[in-house]
Amino acid sequence: MNKKILSLFIGLMALTVSTSQAQEFKLGLKGGINRSFGGEIDANDSNNPGRYTDETFTPDGKIGFHVGGWAQVNFGKFFVRPELVYSEVKSEYVFPGSTSLYEVTEFSVPLLVGYNVWGPLDIYAGPAYKNIIDATMEKLEPVNDPPQVIVQNTPFSAQIGAKVEFGSFGLDVRYDKSLSSAETQSVDFLNDGVIGGINRADITDGRYDQLIVSLTFKLFDTANKNKRRRRGGSCYF
Repeated sequence: MNKKILSLFIGLMALTVSTSQAQEFKLGLKGGINRSFGGEIDANDSNNPGRYTDETFTPDGKIGFHVGGWAQVNFGKFFVRPELVYSEVKSEYVFPGSTSLYEVTEFSVPLLVGYNVWGPLDIYAGPAYKNIIDATMEKLEPVNDPPQVIVQNTPFSAQIGAKVEFGSFGLDVRYDKSLSSAETQSVDFLNDGVIGGINRADITDGRYDQLIVSLTFKLFDTANKNKRRRRGGSCYF
């Protein structure tokens, strides 16, 4: 794991715990699926007009996954929730005569501020710090050492969502929006002699947004701990 990511999460956890002494503190795990949106490749046939395509392509989002942990401190109806999440994000470009899978792995540290709307229902929003571990696209040349795709020029995204909790379990749905600007990257695709296929191109947008659906599990809750203490109080002298 990237040291910056780990240090940031540890710092947020320490701050969360230090401010939770007189508040309700929760700790848990999460995991689920994500679907990507966005991205663009602009093909060109400048070297061989008519032999290769010069179309613009956008990808089909695919289902990826994520796992991680979270902490939460409640301040009345409000709460602060830092998380540490590992994600694999996928999309697929369909070119004439071929396809190319775009895969990104990342660590992210969302810092969310939320509000309890009613009962088990919360809403929240906040920034997420992201560290890209790997960003690859199939059939980029040289095939034995393909270049990394430029995903972001700033390591931040914005998240907004809602969650519900029933006992120790919960369901979380959020949208993650990249805050980077698009950067153009010139690449060569392997062409297997397909007339009208892709060869030279510009990845004009390597960014992606995500729809993220998570199941959560609460490992620890000071509210439950305090309830057990009160129930057992009469057993002690």
